[in-house]
Amino acid sequence: MQFQQLLYFVAVAETRHFTRAAERVHVSQPSLSQQIRALEKELGAELFSRARGNITLTDAGEALLPLARRILADADTARHEVQELAQLRRGRVRLGATPSLCTGLLPDVLKAFHDLHPGIQLLIEESGSHDLVRELARGSLDLALVVLPLPTPSPALTTVELLHEDLVVVSSSAAPAPRRPVRIADLEGQPLVMFRHGYDLRDLTVAACRAEGFEPSFTVEGGEMDAVLGFVRAGLGVAVVPAMVAARAGRDLRVTALARPGLSRTIGLAHRSDVEPPRAARELQRLLLARRGVTAFRAGPPPPPSRAGDGDA
Repeated sequence: MQFQQLLYFVAVAETRHFTRAAERVHVSQPSLSQQIRALEKELGAELFSRARGNITLTDAGEALLPLARRILADADTARHEVQELAQLRRGRVRLGATPSLCTGLLPDVLKAFHDLHPGIQLLIEESGSHDLVRELARGSLDLALVVLPLPTPSPALTTVELLHEDLVVVSSSAAPAPRRPVRIADLEGQPLVMFRHGYDLRDLTVAACRAEGFEPSFTVEGGEMDAVLGFVRAGLGVAVVPAMVAARAGRDLRVTALARPGLSRTIGLAHRSDVEPPRAARELQRLLLARRGVTAFRAGPPPPPSRAGDGDA
């Protein structure tokens, strides 16, 4: 049973005339009649009574008509669904991002994407780079924003450098202002609010302090991004955070650049190498790649990027 045969059958059933049905579906009358006979042969029953030139449905035709109409309606719905998806009217994007990128980079990009394509559903997975790489490989995500280089490089993934971002020092606006710009050595003896183990920001800050010959002092440690910013606002200490996060942190936090060479990290966009992302994901990818080369709060030439994954546990 072919889709076209059902289309011809419904046309004859509704017009009760083979010639008018053929005109309706834009085929010749002999071709239409041939396809109807082929359908009747396959089903093993006549669908039309053709007595004395009057075309009426047989019992078999009456039984088939509502089913055929439903099949044609479903096919029409499917066609419109695919067309809407192709034209970015509907669909979804599954995007993974590290916690700090969800706070700093994504809000503006997702707002721009939603304004352009309000019918596309955005599903965000917030996790560490290591977990996001695994979810990409499983096919659970279309795209992921990760800190480069990847914690475990994989030929199954394609990564593109998106931007290099400076790290800055944030402190409570109610606390005394630090010297500008802040040297890493100035953090010696300073109370630091520190992220939990697994954050690339923690590893990068601690390594920089040790390179200057001292162990950092923590007043609070173990928090996620929002918690760290909250502790800093409360005056519990200072923290080293991404510049884009600091830019959105509000007036109750003071932002100070790090003196050269400073600290920075590289953000990349990753997807599976063997499967092209869906159309909607490619459109979001285009918006993200438009930010390539953007650098916030640049204090000097960037050092080599961190090798730790943001939020990897």
